[in-house]
Amino acid sequence: MATMITLPRPAFFTILFLIVLLPSACRCADPDPLQDLCVADLNASISVNGFPCKPLHEVKSDDFFYDGLSKEGNTTNVFGSSVNSGDVRVFPGLNTHGLSVNRVDFATGGINPPHIHPRASETGVVIEGKLLVGFVTTGHVLHSKVLKAGEMFVIPRGLVHFQLNVGKGKALFLAAFNSQEPGIVILPTTLFESKPSIPNAVLTKAFQIDEKVISDIRSKLSSYAI
Repeated sequence: MATMITLPRPAFFTILFLIVLLPSACRCADPDPLQDLCVADLNASISVNGFPCKPLHEVKSDDFFYDGLSKEGNTTNVFGSSVNSGDVRVFPGLNTHGLSVNRVDFATGGINPPHIHPRASETGVVIEGKLLVGFVTTGHVLHSKVLKAGEMFVIPRGLVHFQLNVGKGKALFLAAFNSQEPGIVILPTTLFESKPSIPNAVLTKAFQIDEKVISDIRSKLSSYAI
């Protein structure tokens, strides 16, 4: 005759937590697909968390190919860099597959300024030039290294990071994300170019600077198109 084992209540609820809640915490950045393909219908009238699927009879081979990363970006801006995103908004075949790729070009001395991807981790490979790549943990620890062509890096999801061209010429890297739309929060433009503007009283107190400095920063960033 089988013996029934009775668990103490705290142990029972601990096991229940592990069974029910932990699997949801281990999911990828985007949900798994439930069919072979779901090409994004970018013109759909309904709004969902992502994009609805095109009807299969409207799907074309071109939906699964994208040449946008073959073009060098225009780096004539205040940061001396250009980000060309290959996400679901321009490459609808990525829909539901949980990945995307960016091309980032740098002029000499250019920077991809401190920023965050709220919905994805990032891994990248330097294609040309020499880049200082770094990120800062929530414990205020900076991890950085100068990388040359063929070398890779990884940025944990949601952490502030940057890339600076420290070589003598142009630079280029390709970045891959575990989300079809990783999102981006560029700290300088987010803080100083938001619409409506963050009150000067907030910025002067947060950065311990006077209003003239804030005005100067806003003036320099005003021409930068996100």
